[in-house]
Amino acid sequence: MAAPLIEPVARLIDAFARLPGIGPKTAQRLTYHLLRAPDGEARTLAQALVDVRDRVVFCERCFNISDAPVCGICSDPGRDQTRLCVVEEPLDVLALERTGELKGLYHVDGIGPDRLRIRELLARADEAKATGAPFEEVIIATNPTLEGEATAMYLAERLEGTVGSITRIARGIPVGGDLEYADEVTLIRALQGRRAV
Repeated sequence: MAAPLIEPVARLIDAFARLPGIGPKTAQRLTYHLLRAPDGEARTLAQALVDVRDRVVFCERCFNISDAPVCGICSDPGRDQTRLCVVEEPLDVLALERTGELKGLYHVDGIGPDRLRIRELLARADEAKATGAPFEEVIIATNPTLEGEATAMYLAERLEGTVGSITRIARGIPVGGDLEYADEVTLIRALQGRRAV
């Protein structure tokens, strides 16, 4: 018979297991790693968790994570104020920023009825139009899931007439991928999004 876990260990395993992508075995490994780690490592992790909760907020304009009421991207006068990219999560902003290709602004919209910030996006587009500087382009960069596609179509419909153009990020075969392993939807999207060489 296995020895019962003491309460603090069981609580930590349970807390780790509630995180996305962490199953019971990984939660146990993380917990036992922290038990064996030097005291400073566990305390550094604990302080980082407290700091994230206490010091990180969502930007008032774009809803990206920030340490100030308005994030660094929204407050940067060097950004292209005529381009707005709609994404689902702050992690999507990080991914796009790593490319160095998008010099515009963002709107972190969320996904699912309880997390959508469409009203705020529409107000932002209306305000830009009212000031005489409408967005020239709104790039919809939601994930190619059923919810992401539905959100993209809804946003395109609602933004029409308020912004210059509404575009959708291209989808298709990843670099280094083989056609034989691609699913039908990916191949269809790749064919639809083809362009001249």
